Amino acid sequence: MYPKFSDLINDLLGTNIQLPFQMFGFMLGISFLCAAITLHSELKRKYAQGLLPKVIITQIKGAKATPMELFSAALFGFIIGFKGVYGILNYSKLVDDPQTFLLSMDGNWIAGIIGAIAFAYYQYSDSEKKKLDTPKTTVEWVEPKHITGNFTINAMIGGILGAKIFHMLENMDDFYRDPIDAIISFSGLTFYGGVIVATITILWYSKKLKFHPLHISDSIVPGLMLAYATGRLGCQLSGDGDWGINNLNPQPSWFAMFPSWAWAYDYPHNVLGEGVAIANCEGKFCTHLEYPVYPTPLYEFVACSILFLIMWVSRKRVHLAGFMTCLYLVLNGVERFLIELIRINNKINFFGIVCTQAELIATIMVIAGLIGFVLIYKNRNKLYLMKTTVTEENAQGENASIPN
Repeated sequence: MYPKFSDLINDLLGTNIQLPFQMFGFMLGISFLCAAITLHSELKRKYAQGLLPKVIITQIKGAKATPMELFSAALFGFIIGFKGVYGILNYSKLVDDPQTFLLSMDGNWIAGIIGAIAFAYYQYSDSEKKKLDTPKTTVEWVEPKHITGNFTINAMIGGILGAKIFHMLENMDDFYRDPIDAIISFSGLTFYGGVIVATITILWYSKKLKFHPLHISDSIVPGLMLAYATGRLGCQLSGDGDWGINNLNPQPSWFAMFPSWAWAYDYPHNVLGEGVAIANCEGKFCTHLEYPVYPTPLYEFVACSILFLIMWVSRKRVHLAGFMTCLYLVLNGVERFLIELIRINNKINFFGIVCTQAELIATIMVIAGLIGFVLIYKNRNKLYLMKTTVTEENAQGENASIPN
């Protein structure tokens, strides 16, 4: 296992580089990048089909720096100086535990104050150079693909908060035992919690832009499937606890084409430090599981990568709004429900039914997807290539603009 990204580099190249990036956090960033790339492509395609309107970006040029802008610049400069300089001078502490390091009160106060003054002054001087006697408000119409970053940031914030909240609800004992670690640790994330909160955030943002929610949802779901696959690869590489139940069964003959660790794996050097000690190992991550388990993150990475390819190839052949969303709900729900059968997870009692949180949500997703397919079929004439009704002429107003 590779708790840190630099562990993978060192293993591949035989180096001894130390970088302050945990493997799961790094792969989480890759997941958001994958989702953003696929979303950008889909927004571009759906705009070309007339399914999404242009949006307005409003800018005020020539105004002097506001107190909030100066404060934001000073705060950012303080953090850069306070943590950045301290991190350079205490690099080993940063590499050893980056989350605790960044959220602690340890830092270089002198560098922080200098950074705050420097950034605030730069913001002030830059606005003074561009200041006009009469500030001008400019309005620009842009294609939806140009605000992919806005969608990504909204999804990122909502997704991480939702994933954390649902994980803590599912593991209240861990939260009560060490609330700080439960909040700042990247290893404790519940995918469906992230999806639910991110979806609410995206739909709210789409409504402000007067985008039809079905078109936006259809644009997002292929990337969501890919992001889930890359995220599970991060779980596998770091050994963050999303593994399966004990697997002491002999490797079947039909599995002989794959390496033995793909059948049963003991996750050496896992990021959680779970299991028994590894002989002659020194350092922070020196344990492996006592018994081999099913490497379920690996299975999900492979399965969801295949499902993403299916969705990506299918998307241009589908002309009914909402179809791709329903397809995602069914495919991801079935995949997650099946993997839960061999995966370690906490059980809940839902009106007398003992199941995992993921099994419950996966079941609801499949049912919702199937109901959605029925509704789409009944309304197929209305949903076929459903065009946008928003144009540059009728999209005026606060809800159609995006301050830059």
